[in-house]
Amino acid sequence: MTAGTVGHLEEGDWLVGNPTGLQLASALWIGSVGLLILGLQPVLLGALYTEGHVTGDELALVATAEMIAIAIGSAVVAMLLPARNMRWKSTLLLVLLALANFCTAYAVTANMLITARAVAGLAEGGLVAVATELIARSRRAERIGGYFVTLQTLAQCALALLLALYAVPVAGSAGGFIALGVVCLLSLAAAWTVPDDYADLPKEEHFANVLTVPAITALLSIFCYFMFFGAVWAFLEPLGAQFGIDGRTIGVMVSASLAAQVSGAMIATVSEARIDYRLAITVIGIIAAVSSALLSTGPGLSVFWAVALLMGFILLFVVPYQIRLAIIADETRNAVLLVPAAQLFGLAIGPVAASLLIDSGNFRPVPEFAAASALASVALLGVFVLAARRRIRA
Repeated sequence: MTAGTVGHLEEGDWLVGNPTGLQLASALWIGSVGLLILGLQPVLLGALYTEGHVTGDELALVATAEMIAIAIGSAVVAMLLPARNMRWKSTLLLVLLALANFCTAYAVTANMLITARAVAGLAEGGLVAVATELIARSRRAERIGGYFVTLQTLAQCALALLLALYAVPVAGSAGGFIALGVVCLLSLAAAWTVPDDYADLPKEEHFANVLTVPAITALLSIFCYFMFFGAVWAFLEPLGAQFGIDGRTIGVMVSASLAAQVSGAMIATVSEARIDYRLAITVIGIIAAVSSALLSTGPGLSVFWAVALLMGFILLFVVPYQIRLAIIADETRNAVLLVPAAQLFGLAIGPVAASLLIDSGNFRPVPEFAAASALASVALLGVFVLAARRRIRA
């Protein structure tokens, strides 16, 4: 997405405020920097595991600590802090994230790694809120959300390929985290082109709006879907190694999967108004469950490639429909502000929950757990639909 693309938005497209195309593009980029780690975890955490810096259980803890911190950071900034002085906030968060990445590169113990990534996650969550706060103010939040996931995934795809082919082979995991820190510092230029003050959304009954059965089940459905992906994504390299696939191939596979995510996000952005959100979420959930089940059968290289690409495509294809789900659940849009937190908590809990099933280096239970999570997401959507119908009748 370019600033020119966003520039086609008209004043009537915003509930409050009227950001320029450049301001919107800058805010979406700042949020994308906060989510770069999502596409790079298999490469960077896989390198930490291969280099012996962490065990399988510690790898799950590192991934979980960061994802939970991102979720907490995004929820706190979006729900509790006023959307004021966003340029200074963006600058401070980018500097903090750069420092945390540099500290990660030189960490020598698992506890130091967990601490550094937890601090990084809090900063990343704040950066995500810079984007989602603005998205929530759009009348076409699904469309802008599609632009957001497309932009972030393009960045993840390019950086994952560079890290897998150059930085990590030459300088190991440390080189990858240093590269991430440099990206944060370069992004300081964008921090001063975001809108400094966002116009306020109505805040009446702020928390009460997300304490309803429809809102809770909608957020839980999103949580379970991302728990499916988080479990597989964090353990992709050791899972591939168990089936005889080397780390370099997995790194290229991750980049290709990210490219598939871009395709999914772009197609969903164009088609989101034409497909019912309930149909989209149900079909994608079933595909996710079947794909995960295939990974548990000990697939060969070609099947592993196909599943990685398919999972990449469906991951972000469903996001605009999840945003629509949250808006239907709570038309005041308070639930929409919690969508990133639900997604990130799912990504965080997925690896740690799946790690409890790993026995003696056998990673087959991981995709089995992922399949169950995907089916749970579909089941919760059914509960949401029933609750929404009862609310309408009442």
